[in-house]
Amino acid sequence: MKARREPPKTLEHTTENLMNPRLNLFASPVAGKVVKHLASAGFAIPDTVLPHSLQELVKIRASQINGCGFCLDMHTKDAAAAGETALRLHMVAAWREATVYTDAERAALELTEQGTRLADHHTGVTDAAWENAAKHYDEEQLAALVSLIALINAFNRLNVMARTPAGDYVPGQFS
Repeated sequence: MKARREPPKTLEHTTENLMNPRLNLFASPVAGKVVKHLASAGFAIPDTVLPHSLQELVKIRASQINGCGFCLDMHTKDAAAAGETALRLHMVAAWREATVYTDAERAALELTEQGTRLADHHTGVTDAAWENAAKHYDEEQLAALVSLIALINAFNRLNVMARTPAGDYVPGQFS
């Protein structure tokens, strides 16, 4: 019987490499312009009637799905600083089983998941998820929610690809 060979460890598999940014999005002139414009688009959303606490829950859930440590660090800290409870923050990944969310929040979290995982269903977002969200949110709120989901996904993708490190964010740092 031959001994089983372990695959060689490459630089991709080391913690040190995962914690080193590939690109400094804040130093790059091109990335800086993109981030500035994305952030500007995000400023339109707080002016809507979409509750701030819901916005943070949506950003956290999409960031969990996308594995974006930088955005998780930012949005969990911002939510806590705005008064969100630790229990609700800890339960976002298991929102279906948690009793701490309203039906409206659950509808938004379902829309967030489907809007983040577009390839999982042939229509992107199911009619059932959309109709459920529409029971709780008017057209302007839905527009804000859809925009927010699209924006956080764009930020997640930038930060994941660039390996932007997480852990040093201070609440309100980019306000």
